[in-house]
Amino acid sequence: MRDRPKPAGETRAADVLHRMRADIISCALRPGAKLRFEALRDMYAVSFSTLREALSRLVAEGLVIAEDQRGFVVAPVSIHDLNDLTYVRVLVERECIALAIRHGNDDWEADIIGAYHRMDRLQNRLGSNYYLSEEWGKLHGEFHFSLVAACGSPNLLEIRQKLFERAHRYRRMSSQFRTKWRAKDVEHKMIMDSVIARDTATAHELIERHIRETTENVIKYAGHLFATADEGRHGSPDHVAAE
Repeated sequence: MRDRPKPAGETRAADVLHRMRADIISCALRPGAKLRFEALRDMYAVSFSTLREALSRLVAEGLVIAEDQRGFVVAPVSIHDLNDLTYVRVLVERECIALAIRHGNDDWEADIIGAYHRMDRLQNRLGSNYYLSEEWGKLHGEFHFSLVAACGSPNLLEIRQKLFERAHRYRRMSSQFRTKWRAKDVEHKMIMDSVIARDTATAHELIERHIRETTENVIKYAGHLFATADEGRHGSPDHVAAE
């Protein structure tokens, strides 16, 4: 049976949600910026009710903060949040990979190879600005998921996916503001090869380095976007992920 076409209002809401999410991730809407309805209505050409629905979804995703009686702001970024997010991602990613290596079969290995091939081929076609492509971003996420897909724990995979999506804004900042080219294709192939070889120790080392290097790049090259006030409140966390 064919799916019924979505109502026009629902399509507009999905479109503005997609555009606002992309603008936040790319920092076109800068961290900490006040989101005023009048300006947003002119920018996205939609009604207040559609904007409010999109903003509510972005609040649930952690990209926007609702302030009591004061409207909405783009969620700020901070070294404290980035370090803490990185610390937890490393723990979860390492566990997922270890379990996937333990339980994965030939089909799992084939899926990893296929996901890497699609991502790598598109990156070659796009050239040095590949990271600006939404299609590449989607394939990049699919490749990283393929590495852990056989872990056998739906709850762990759900937690991992939410952390991966939260880190997307920081990954984009790293790509946009770094001054030195990063050979991510080489990193991805090394990670893939170690996972398929069932070399858990090397896979752990490589995925941790992969995650932490992004953190280091963001702190070094995009620090001007960080909320320094947050650092003053929380101080340095015990688990500094960027070292």
